Amino acid sequence: KVYARVDFPDTLFGTTFAVVSVDHPILEHVPEAWGADVPESWKGGYANLKDGLAEYQAQARAKTAKDRTEDAGAKTGLFTGLYAINPVTGAKLPLFTADYVLMGYGTGAIMAVPGGDQRDYDFAKAFGLPVIYTVEPLPDSEEKLEDYEGKAPFVSHDGIVINSAVEHTHKLGDALSINGLRVDEAIKKVTTWLETACVGKGRVSYRLRDWLFSRQRYWGEPFPIVYDEDGVAHLVPDSELPIALPDVPDYQPKTYAPDDANSEPEAPLSRNEDWVKVQLDLGDGVKTYYRDTNTMPNWAGSCWYYMRYLDPNDADHMVDNDEYDYWMGTNRPGKEHVSGGVDLYVGGVEHAVLHLLYSRFWHKALYDLGYVDSAEPFHRLFNQGMIQAYAYTDERGQYVPADEVEEGANNGAGEPTFTWHGETVNREFGKMGKSLKNIVTPDYMYENYGADTFRLYEMSMGPLSESRPWNTRNVVGGMRFLQRLWRNVVNEETGACVVTDEALDEKTLKLLNNTIAEVTVEMEAMRPNTAIAKLIVLNNHLTSLPHVPRAAVEPLVLMLSPIAPHICEEMWSKLGHTKSIAHADWPVADSRYVGADTVTAVVQIKGKVRAKLEVDPNIEANELEKLALDAVADRLGGKKPRKVIVKAPKIVSIVPDES
Repeated sequence: KVYARVDFPDTLFGTTFAVVSVDHPILEHVPEAWGADVPESWKGGYANLKDGLAEYQAQARAKTAKDRTEDAGAKTGLFTGLYAINPVTGAKLPLFTADYVLMGYGTGAIMAVPGGDQRDYDFAKAFGLPVIYTVEPLPDSEEKLEDYEGKAPFVSHDGIVINSAVEHTHKLGDALSINGLRVDEAIKKVTTWLETACVGKGRVSYRLRDWLFSRQRYWGEPFPIVYDEDGVAHLVPDSELPIALPDVPDYQPKTYAPDDANSEPEAPLSRNEDWVKVQLDLGDGVKTYYRDTNTMPNWAGSCWYYMRYLDPNDADHMVDNDEYDYWMGTNRPGKEHVSGGVDLYVGGVEHAVLHLLYSRFWHKALYDLGYVDSAEPFHRLFNQGMIQAYAYTDERGQYVPADEVEEGANNGAGEPTFTWHGETVNREFGKMGKSLKNIVTPDYMYENYGADTFRLYEMSMGPLSESRPWNTRNVVGGMRFLQRLWRNVVNEETGACVVTDEALDEKTLKLLNNTIAEVTVEMEAMRPNTAIAKLIVLNNHLTSLPHVPRAAVEPLVLMLSPIAPHICEEMWSKLGHTKSIAHADWPVADSRYVGADTVTAVVQIKGKVRAKLEVDPNIEANELEKLALDAVADRLGGKKPRKVIVKAPKIVSIVPDES
């Protein structure tokens, strides 16, 4: 028998082959020769099965585990001459060995489902194996299964199960169908069947690895450990904490001397003998002890900093229990039924994966020891996308400073050309990075546009969860919005406040209260880009009035203040307030004026929805076109579109200029 790990047992109906690690013991039982009906593509170019298997195993074992599991690169493998039987369907599955399956993960064997896993799909395509899709997108999703069939696997942990029914299972002979179920329901049903049939068992497994927790560098928390003359480790008494880093003559660690076989590596802390050698009484009288000269990694502090913020001046405790319970406990005021922890964690995927892993480990240990009463450190996670930008390479493939590149005339293919100091360079698009030499520094933005404009542009570039393209030329749009708002509040010549205390007309009342209601929803849902668009619409309306009423502009300034705090603080003061805007209450919409006096206008680029605007049902086509172009300016790359079709007030269809 071969025990295979199956992460999603509902997909067993889509299993078309099986794969074992090159170190799996089943490979000791492969036949002597290939079968007559084995396709040539399965043999890996080897004439003899056993010789080919030995050579393939040697090649795979020469690679690191990381190299073997990398998604990039061609998929390799070898048919073993063996077959496995699917216990549900009875299908005869060819058994391969491949380097991307590791013996240390699961059981070293997998039931491959190419319709729902990228690596299995790539392997199936490489070896001419069938692909069966067993999950389709949810009905209310914009995705369709036909968008994936024959092109890519549909990798999703949610959807509707299809192609998953048999009248007679191989093991029990009973009927089994999970068609039409959501994935989670299907998993439970199949797991129950596998356990009843005694061919599988549901189990939670953990992928744990050792965590190397010491560093041979200066910057880091010293370990609260000392060693006696016999090398036995002892904890430093609490009265000696915290242990401060000493001054050292050199911050660099020393490694083995290449010309001295007897040399030893040396951490920076070991060079301060007065600090390393210490006299302590640990219960047996005063003796000489030696401090640990390694330091902790930076995770040691960041794993629990969110708790220390609650009580940073407590010298006796990490955090006072009452302080923790008030801010992050499971029964804190107003959130009695919430799981506890930090309300919202915002972080990019690359950083958050490791930090979340370590901080959850740290927090769960504190929870098990009874120091905190919430099992999880963070209640909600939000991953923001990356800011992307153009990068440029010379003929050697070396990156050149993007801000020194000049755009020239189009070439024969109609594409723009680019030069750097007179040398032709190639343009590519991706993330910002020092190595790519395409970073736009905040200092540059502050000096040329101001911090508020910089913040406003970043938040208006597109959905916060998606990666967005940076274009400095588009920053000026945000600056103009702030300038118009400033002029609505302040006379630029005299500096005096120009708002009036006039009552709001019906149209302004409705627009204001609808804006408050909608911006509140958008901000709570982490959609600042759409919130900004609605604030711009309100400000444009106020600009059209003979006089700007205080009752309308003050809520506007309040709603904008989280995004552009400096100019809003200044305007708040100009409006006559003596306390900071940070202490003012968020505006509340009057339900009497909230309603569908607006319609949703959809903005499409090449047939795909790229923005949605709430507009007046009677909006003019030229005004709707202007709003639409402002909303998708980033996606047009600063170019005028080739064609714009406006069907006010519902649709704006844009054909971009791709020349």
